[in-house]
Amino acid sequence: MSNPSFPTPGETLGLSPIAFVESPYRQKFAIPRQPGLVKSARGVIHFTEAYAHPDCLRGIEDFSHLWLTFMFHETATQGWKPLVRPPRLGGNQRKGVFATRSTFRPNPIGLSVVELLEVRNNTLVVAGLDLLHGTPILDIKPYLPYSDSIADARGGYADARPNTGMQVQFSAAAEAVLAQHTAQYPQLRALITEVLQQDPRPGYQREQNWQKEYGMHLYDFNIKWRVEDNLNQVISIS
Repeated sequence: MSNPSFPTPGETLGLSPIAFVESPYRQKFAIPRQPGLVKSARGVIHFTEAYAHPDCLRGIEDFSHLWLTFMFHETATQGWKPLVRPPRLGGNQRKGVFATRSTFRPNPIGLSVVELLEVRNNTLVVAGLDLLHGTPILDIKPYLPYSDSIADARGGYADARPNTGMQVQFSAAAEAVLAQHTAQYPQLRALITEVLQQDPRPGYQREQNWQKEYGMHLYDFNIKWRVEDNLNQVISIS
């Protein structure tokens, strides 16, 4: 058998974004580690000029979910290592990069499934996303339940959905801000709650149960909270 012909080492494949994501996540910290964990995280996929044509989306509304192939654009220049420390294992064990979903990969490409809520003016409104604001989208494909969902698949060290048991409580000041922005951001309370229930702290800080204040940016809001045992206390929203 003759040797197959492959691209020579270092040869690049031409890829360019077809769209960009408008997302509530404005920083990497606090983004859920898998899609679908935060149902209230809604975003909009805006196509570049070359693909902002209704013919490109014809029939897509027949599907409830979509696969998004995207670039880890903020970490792409930081390189990669053969071994990484998965947060699911508390950051204490090393696994091979190809046995993880680490953002630090030889080719900084990711894959997420999202729920399609609406096709609006040649954009896609989606839910359950785990993508940073401005993420470049390389491709979109429909999710097919009969082939994409495998009932007896094994999930290795991440075989079950994470359940932190974390509760969320809002201060009076935080409640007041939520009330002011209900009309514009009706999912804000649910979004904050679902994100914090995932416990976005680094694994080693969870084990230490550090008493400190944390902060994250969702939309244009700066949310600060404190952790006491299994309770996230939202101190302020500004």
